[in-house]
Amino acid sequence: MSDIGTKVPGGPITPAGLRRLVETGEVDKVMLALADMHGRLVGKRHHAPGFVQQLLAGGGTEACAYLLATDTQMRPVPGFDLASWDSGYGDIRLVPNLRTLRRMPWPGGGVLVLSDAEHADGRPVAVAPRQVLYEQVSALSELGVSAKVGLETEFTVYRGVGDEALGRLQPLSTRNLDYALVHPPRVREYVHELEQVLVGAGLPLEAMKTEAAPGQIEATFRYGDALSAADEHVVFKHIVKTVTPWTDSTATFMAAPDTGIGNGMHIHVSLWREDEPVFPSEGGGLSAAGAQAVAGLLYLLPDAMPLLLPTPNSYKRLRPDSFAPTRVAWGWDNRTAAVRVTGHGAGLHLEIRIPGADANPYLAVAAVLAACRRGMAQEMQPPSAANGSTYSQSDLPLLPADLPTALSAFQDSAAWSDLLGKDVVRHYATAARIECEVAATEVTDVERIRGFHDA
Repeated sequence: MSDIGTKVPGGPITPAGLRRLVETGEVDKVMLALADMHGRLVGKRHHAPGFVQQLLAGGGTEACAYLLATDTQMRPVPGFDLASWDSGYGDIRLVPNLRTLRRMPWPGGGVLVLSDAEHADGRPVAVAPRQVLYEQVSALSELGVSAKVGLETEFTVYRGVGDEALGRLQPLSTRNLDYALVHPPRVREYVHELEQVLVGAGLPLEAMKTEAAPGQIEATFRYGDALSAADEHVVFKHIVKTVTPWTDSTATFMAAPDTGIGNGMHIHVSLWREDEPVFPSEGGGLSAAGAQAVAGLLYLLPDAMPLLLPTPNSYKRLRPDSFAPTRVAWGWDNRTAAVRVTGHGAGLHLEIRIPGADANPYLAVAAVLAACRRGMAQEMQPPSAANGSTYSQSDLPLLPADLPTALSAFQDSAAWSDLLGKDVVRHYATAARIECEVAATEVTDVERIRGFHDA
């Protein structure tokens, strides 16, 4: 395995710190990044002195609006109001959020800064993922409530880079290494290198572990405010995608990268009024507000699945006896439930186990916070907690089993149009519809294999 090389100081920096790094010649580029619809970072590489001179004072730069109106292959596709052939694919403005300045801890890594998307008149682009989450954080704030969020995500690593990896799909490890502390050399070296870079970048890494599926790794991050948690998560995925090829490997955040393998993104959330947690009761159980939040999640999230499971592949993760939920249920420390109540005392919180690793963290967290807020506002009451395996309890409603079913519920949902805005629902329903059309028309390798063997 090739080494990543000599590390350089990394982590969050201030605008003044960036100026010093540029003046001393330690940094020569700044990557102005936008989180796109699919949770990926896209943007421009700026010459650092120019960035300091032109953009550090709060200005922005133009970029084609199609960055927030494409499919996963960056194709300009019809159906989006924000950008189209009819509108001429005009620009939006990327405004650097200087609170997200971060030096990347490898030679030539430069500085990364996330941006917010604005129209030419300064209005925020409502469908931009970061703006969608910002609106939900603001709505909670108006109620005197803040959210703390921690994300844990699984991904799978294969040997080889790019097409080489796709041609043979040999995972980095070949057996179940769940919770293992002794690893094959290649796995040990990969995990060690990635840990070093993530910590060097100043991300709040709590733990990493190998998982049950071959080549599968889980990363868990400490609690933070909701926007910071999503910001750090897209940076984490960017780092994984950047660093992994340097180790002659390929990483994927597909929800189901192979038959029988599922990569999830579990959202741990708690709500707070100043320094007091909202969800625990004095007796040790759920408070009334906590129960109402659970009810909101159960009643509303099944109609928002395109924000949690955005592709046809996402739904192949939802299988019985897989640790991924298949039914609408909650339970105490129950990993078969869609919503798991876990933790103790002030640390009692909710774990939402529906999202796949392919979910956009801004959108998934926004959906969770909106559902909690609506549940509390309407004083919804949850069903009884599920005991034992939810997979075998046929009286529990099933989650949508595929994207077309999920899309139908989402685009027709009055509740979600009210919570997110009609424009946001229409935008992401369009994205889901495009994914459905691709899946319905593209010929797959599985079809070729089965068809050729049939002949």
